[in-house]
Amino acid sequence: MTKQPTKFWTPGRLGCTFAVLILVAILGSSCNSNDVTPPSSSTPSTSSVPQPAQPAGAVLDSLPPNVLDSEMRAATGSSFKLSDYSGKVVLVNLWATWCGPCRLETPELVKLHKEFHSRGVEMVGLSTEEPDASAETVRNFVRAFNVDYHVGWATPEVKITLMQGRGSIPQSFVITREGRILKRFVGFSPLSTPPQLRQALEEALAAKG
Repeated sequence: MTKQPTKFWTPGRLGCTFAVLILVAILGSSCNSNDVTPPSSSTPSTSSVPQPAQPAGAVLDSLPPNVLDSEMRAATGSSFKLSDYSGKVVLVNLWATWCGPCRLETPELVKLHKEFHSRGVEMVGLSTEEPDASAETVRNFVRAFNVDYHVGWATPEVKITLMQGRGSIPQSFVITREGRILKRFVGFSPLSTPPQLRQALEEALAAKG
């Protein structure tokens, strides 16, 4: 008698996965970056809840030269530096394709980009993954989520400097025209993060030099 192959998506697993997604959608969460690789489990870590937006100043209150002038690889195949956006309000987002909360956040970032780009706001998504290993995955992600803002890979130095010892993703930084980090967000909540990001962008646009 031929043994039937075991199905991965059993009713029990489907129910459990659905419950986890509902919990993440309600409470919000973040993933442990673990440098450039996902956790050993196939399910992204959802162990920590998003932190409230924090005014910059405690550790890193502006983008240092090693971050501004670091040449990073773009998903389009070219290269860029954050200094290319000097003089503009910028939202920098650290993320990864395997991170569940990052996947939930991306459509909200796309909406914000459409809303604020005409007002001079630039958005840059920096994957924390290894560029060569994740090149196809990142490009597929960009197409699947209709990402129309700049996407590339953070160099190890840029990632370490921006994370300031906190390896959770997603992380977002709202930066003023003068290069000051106005607000930093760690984690993502579907209920609270989008309006907080919108408010921070409005504050950055209104900030005087």
